[in-house]
Amino acid sequence: QVQLVESGGGLVQPGGSLRLSCAVSGTIFRINDMGWYRQAPGKQRELVAVISSAGLANYGDSVKGRFTISRDNAKNTVYLQMNSLKPEDTAVYYCNARDSRSRAFWGQGTQVTVSS
Repeated sequence: QVQLVESGGGLVQPGGSLRLSCAVSGTIFRINDMGWYRQAPGKQRELVAVISSAGLANYGDSVKGRFTISRDNAKNTVYLQMNSLKPEDTAVYYCNARDSRSRAFWGQGTQVTVSS
């Protein structure tokens, strides 16, 4: 059974920073892409950032220049450094991993709230 466990969410003031972590455990074939998605109340889930096993990253337009995704392949862990946070970044953030068989796995989500 594959599990993705996220951590690092919380409440932060506008302009602040948070770092999310997601560790993948269990029996899983080679992990290809890992990424972060988010869903705000009343909105569809959207891509935040994705990173390939080779370290190539892509970002959603709304977070470019503010967020940085990285991964540690030895630990099967992906990170999301979020800087210059805005109230519109408030959402539940979900970790995603895709294996070499193109199966997608999701974490349970972690709440990020940006408010003064």
